[in-house]
Amino acid sequence: MKKPETPKSFPVFKSDAEAEAFVDEADLSQYDFSGFVPAQFEFAKKSERVNMRLPEGLLRAVKERAAREGMPYQRFIRQTLERAMGETPKSAKG
Repeated sequence: MKKPETPKSFPVFKSDAEAEAFVDEADLSQYDFSGFVPAQFEFAKKSERVNMRLPEGLLRAVKERAAREGMPYQRFIRQTLERAMGETPKSAKG
């Protein structure tokens, strides 16, 4: 009886061109993607600035929550504001 193959770990690439060439030619079914996590991308241009003062404890809590969510705290604030306004974050619209 043939032993099942162990999934390969995914290689690291030094450039986008290198990654594109790999994906064009590789059989991705050989790789273990179980450790991958979804990534969110923001495509909308951010042209306006907001400057505000927050209590230290609130900013610390925001930064901690953003870290748990795996994103920069300013993106977390922006997504929180978008949700409060009933809008889908631009990253989800693609």
